[in-house]
Amino acid sequence: MDFKRNIRFLVIVFFCFFMLLNVLANVWAEESVLMIPKSFAMLAKKAKPAVVNIRTVKVINGGGRVFNHFFQQPFGNNKDFFNDFFRPFMQQNPKDYKQKSLGSGFIISKDGYIVTNNHVIKDAEQIKVKLYNEKEYNATVIGTDSNTDLALIKINGKDFIPLEMGDSNNLEIGTWVVAIGSPFGLEQTVTAGIVSAKGRILGSGPYDDFIQTDASINPGNSGGPLLNLKGEVIGINTAIVASGQGIGFAIPSNLANGIINQLRKSGKVIRGWMGVAIQDITPELGKYYNIQEKNGVLVTKVYKGDPADRAGIQPEDIIIEINDKKIKSSRDLASLIAGFNINKEILVTLIRQGYEKKIHVKLAKKRDSDMKSYLSFGLELEEIDTLIAKKYMLPESERGLVVTNIKPNSSAASTGIKKGDLLKEINHKPVETVDQYINILEKIKKGEIVDLLFRRGNISFIVIRLTK
Repeated sequence: MDFKRNIRFLVIVFFCFFMLLNVLANVWAEESVLMIPKSFAMLAKKAKPAVVNIRTVKVINGGGRVFNHFFQQPFGNNKDFFNDFFRPFMQQNPKDYKQKSLGSGFIISKDGYIVTNNHVIKDAEQIKVKLYNEKEYNATVIGTDSNTDLALIKINGKDFIPLEMGDSNNLEIGTWVVAIGSPFGLEQTVTAGIVSAKGRILGSGPYDDFIQTDASINPGNSGGPLLNLKGEVIGINTAIVASGQGIGFAIPSNLANGIINQLRKSGKVIRGWMGVAIQDITPELGKYYNIQEKNGVLVTKVYKGDPADRAGIQPEDIIIEINDKKIKSSRDLASLIAGFNINKEILVTLIRQGYEKKIHVKLAKKRDSDMKSYLSFGLELEEIDTLIAKKYMLPESERGLVVTNIKPNSSAASTGIKKGDLLKEINHKPVETVDQYINILEKIKKGEIVDLLFRRGNISFIVIRLTK
């Protein structure tokens, strides 16, 4: 009897062991599928009805340069670093030509709202949208945002099949993603890869925060969706690296969501504004201000009458948190503030003269002068204050605008102008403030010559001639 009991016990033990191995094998198999998906067929089939092909036409009078996407070499040499997706197919004659271009987009609502890139539909006189079932629609522009290269267009109809927006913050490096679009006009092309990196800064604008992927994307993919394995949009494909095949970039969905919602409501984007100039904390600044960690940004200027000034923020304050969210860089702060609506009150934690301080700031609308001062000719100009004067060794009583940055590949980049040069006059009219600078330029017509008088040091004057 004992022998039979032992045999029965061993059989039960082996059976349980076998079942355990079977469970572990299934778990391992599921993990393997997650690591290397067997197929993207169901995902592609689900997303297909929402992905569209976009064709545009714009007429260029009197010839001119072919439209080029704004992504340029951020490191300052003469070669373009990025290829635009908006590759034009042109018909041309001596007087004018029609520039035809291709791009992608995706439907986000049953009533026909479509997300794409701003550069896909920029200046287009005609926008055609083609669905997976070959149906074509004329599209109208609802709104655009050049700072993030996003656009919202609409086609008339109902019961369209939309894609859902996902959470790009939960996206992990190494996870699988799928890109769908119309590379080189080849509609409904599906490619797959992994997330190679997050938070890439390409030098294309103030809100750079790109997802890098090795999913194959090419000219024509621009504006199309980057999907996770649930079929949710976690990015909008935007740029590729010309010299590095297999490297692409997408705008994160969490950055795009707020922009898209504003465009849908009002057709434009109004960003929150504090009214400070800031810079990252260098090791030298960290030692000087006795900051143990690299977190935080230094306030270099507070604009008079703006929210930060009214709240009591001062130059040389070090902002370390916004609403309990740690600030690690100036880009963190700029992106976070831009994501808030105007009139929102935020809690700013800062360090002043070694002591932590909390200040409530009510955000406002960014002034036109603040936006335009960085665009004209690629020159970034600042009014003289204590820190600017000290940095460029100028007396605080000096009058004029200081060149604090020059955008690579801009019209001013090849003129010989340097940081620290002082703009004194435009077309013989004195310039002392940013508002004066903009007011004078607004009265000059496009295509007219602009003479800018700069002073370098204490003795040299330089005149550069540019075309508006």
